[in-house]
Amino acid sequence: MSAKHERKVGKPATAKAAHDYAGIDRVMHEKARLSILIALLSRPQGALFPELKELCALTDGNLNRHLAVLHEATLIEVWKSQAGPRSKTRVQLTEVGRRQFLAYLAELERVIRDARVDAPAPERRRRNSVGGDAGWVPA
Repeated sequence: MSAKHERKVGKPATAKAAHDYAGIDRVMHEKARLSILIALLSRPQGALFPELKELCALTDGNLNRHLAVLHEATLIEVWKSQAGPRSKTRVQLTEVGRRQFLAYLAELERVIRDARVDAPAPERRRRNSVGGDAGWVPA
């Protein structure tokens, strides 16, 4: 895949928007697709459809739908084999998909770091609310 087709994912927020988190890609951020991508990240040779179905606790239909979304986004490749009486489906991360998913995970790590740094201690929350304590009451 050429660089011009690579999706723009994993860009850190600019200094003027510290909590923008532009690298949180909605395609990857959905729970089932996140599960699929994590399963595939640890399996460089890919995974067979039944294995993915079990690993991610999805039905055939749900897994098919999420795989279609990931495939359309060029994050995965789907391979078919007619070995024996039934066809088999193997799913694998593309190289672009691997890079973009790792960038997405780095952005999630940034979210976690920011949450730890920015979260005020419970005893300081009221004092640090907008405008201080004067005139403000909990809603």
